[in-house]
Amino acid sequence: MNLQEEHKQFKFSPMMIGIPLYFVLLLWIVFWVEGNYNLYLTKYGLYPRTFKGLRGIFFSPFIHGGIKHLSNNSIPLFILMTSLFYFYRKIAFKVLIYGTLLSGVITWLIARQSYHIGASGIVYLLFSFVLFSGLIRKYYRLIAVSLIVIFLYGGMIWYVLPIKEEISWEGHLSGFIVGLLFAVIYRKHGPQAYQYDWEESTSILEGEGELSVAIYPKGEKYFKIPVTILPEEFEEEE
Repeated sequence: MNLQEEHKQFKFSPMMIGIPLYFVLLLWIVFWVEGNYNLYLTKYGLYPRTFKGLRGIFFSPFIHGGIKHLSNNSIPLFILMTSLFYFYRKIAFKVLIYGTLLSGVITWLIARQSYHIGASGIVYLLFSFVLFSGLIRKYYRLIAVSLIVIFLYGGMIWYVLPIKEEISWEGHLSGFIVGLLFAVIYRKHGPQAYQYDWEESTSILEGEGELSVAIYPKGEKYFKIPVTILPEEFEEEE
């Protein structure tokens, strides 16, 4: 990837903010509708190891138990989703959709017999993916993002453990594991560490009476460095 490609990769698009903003707004609309019309949406949450509870894989991220629950998820969800669509736009939808479904299935398999609701599983999915993707790719911009994520939300890691009974730590753990898994699976997709032209390829060309080393940058031009080897240098001493 050259500097021009790097600039295109990180070019701003309204989609990068628009999608996270509309998603968070949708969560608040669902919460308002539930409270305003006295609905009980928790029954549509994820209930482990029951056929009926499978619907929660799709619906549970949109259902929250209270305004504090929703508020705690909204800010990190917006920041992490924006980071996903800015730095990993080509694979963002795959990570978000497939990751949410897979983490939901894992939660359905391992969690306690109770309704599990909330978008915190997605938060942990994005947190883990953004964190490990930057470290795996060894790209300075993405590593910086990983460090910022650790600084802002590093304390979240404790909630993948059964610290509080009322918290769905199984959902957190599932999201975290899937985020790490996807960071490994998609490590070759999206932005990669910048490679300078002189690092990209070197080949050996044989010429008449000399050995030439050609160093190719990205393109057709190259610098040819002739290295002449005299036949006498290969003669054995008598």
